[in-house]
Amino acid sequence: MTNTADSSTTYDLLILGGGSGGYAAALRAAVLGMSVALVEKDKLGGTCLHRGCIPTKALLHAAEVADSAREGEQFGVRTTLEGVDMGGVNKYKDGVVDRLFKGLQGQIKSRGITVIEGEGRLTSPRTVAVNGTTYTGKNVIIASGSYSRSLPGLELDGNRVIASEHALTLDRVPESAVILGGGVIGVEFASAWTSFGTKVTIVEALPRLVPAEDADCSKALERAFRKRKIAFKTGTPFESVDTHDNGVRVTVAGGEVIEAEVLLVAVGRGPNTAGIGYEEVGIALDRGFVTVDENLQTSVPGVYAVGDIAPGLQLAHRGFQQGIFVVEHLAGLNPARIDELGIPRVTYSEPEVASVGLTEEQAKAKYGEVEILNYNLGGNGKSQILKTQGFVKLVRAKDGAVVGLHMVGSRVGELIGEAQLIYNWEAFPADVAPLVHAHPTQNEALGEAHMALAGKPLHFHE
Repeated sequence: MTNTADSSTTYDLLILGGGSGGYAAALRAAVLGMSVALVEKDKLGGTCLHRGCIPTKALLHAAEVADSAREGEQFGVRTTLEGVDMGGVNKYKDGVVDRLFKGLQGQIKSRGITVIEGEGRLTSPRTVAVNGTTYTGKNVIIASGSYSRSLPGLELDGNRVIASEHALTLDRVPESAVILGGGVIGVEFASAWTSFGTKVTIVEALPRLVPAEDADCSKALERAFRKRKIAFKTGTPFESVDTHDNGVRVTVAGGEVIEAEVLLVAVGRGPNTAGIGYEEVGIALDRGFVTVDENLQTSVPGVYAVGDIAPGLQLAHRGFQQGIFVVEHLAGLNPARIDELGIPRVTYSEPEVASVGLTEEQAKAKYGEVEILNYNLGGNGKSQILKTQGFVKLVRAKDGAVVGLHMVGSRVGELIGEAQLIYNWEAFPADVAPLVHAHPTQNEALGEAHMALAGKPLHFHE
């Protein structure tokens, strides 16, 4: 190394990775008066801002606009969809990302956080080497994020066989696509591309779409996708793909061949932990993920891990909260530990799926006896105005608190704020029933569901 640690390269907190977990930790630490250095090899904001949450949701909003233009007649508005200009969609999407990126850069700069550009490597429990210089932290947070997984023998070429980051930069709307994986990423792209006019087939090895969600949510989403003519094959493992000049031939279990222009591989994300020095320093890994204790400390004292490299939900807002938690823990503020089940989950397809807490199956395994209530959005005025179908499903421990909330329908992701308060504050249905919900809003559906579970049903629609 060309430089040993001195006051110009020594910080209270050294963070490896500038994604959601890393930059949240940096911002919180700066507010608490710590000197902070943030190492990032690409762009501040990480996958979420540049290749994940933000651009995909911009794409999905453009898809919603396309559907609105196509379906205006049913609202008495004469509109037609002339087509989708992917150049224009990408300009809109990139504009959103760029504005948020500039805002984040401004925040980091205004808080006096040192950004070290380059590929960092952990060289000891307190040091990170970047471009030949060694930086030292009294404490270190590793937040190196995740990458798009593939399957053994399935090579991504970025042209015919692509991952989500390639899909976000396509200059055309594919005529047809096979999507390998029916989880969150797979169904979001299936939804957006279908709205743009792509003929989509999802291939999922597990028995249902969005398999991590409550089974009733999967059924409702599958029903909606059938109505939208989105083809899907569940319980169907992938076997092989052949690429040719005009597209791909995908072979699935049973020998069926599906032809399409592109194959989108959406089989989940793996932890970015290889080749960064973690194992050499003694940090314990389990299948590539960094094992952590209840305070998110790794097996090496003073080194903490946040975000997608820590086992659990791979969600930007989880990484964000974990970054804040670690910094407050280091500052001696004794922050409340994060309940993984209390982290809200949203799939931004059409219809949306939003949930927090336990599924019905998980609740039965934990509590034995549970109470279930399904409130159909047919009884909700705003949902009828929006012409959306779906439900709010509550799962309650027998005579106890609401331990799971699950929703399907257009825009229900916006309802998850109150839902996560209900779960995290261990509310009983009788606690929520007296709260006044504005009319007409979809938010009322949450209120009415709790009224019904408290034994006071009002606008109930079977």
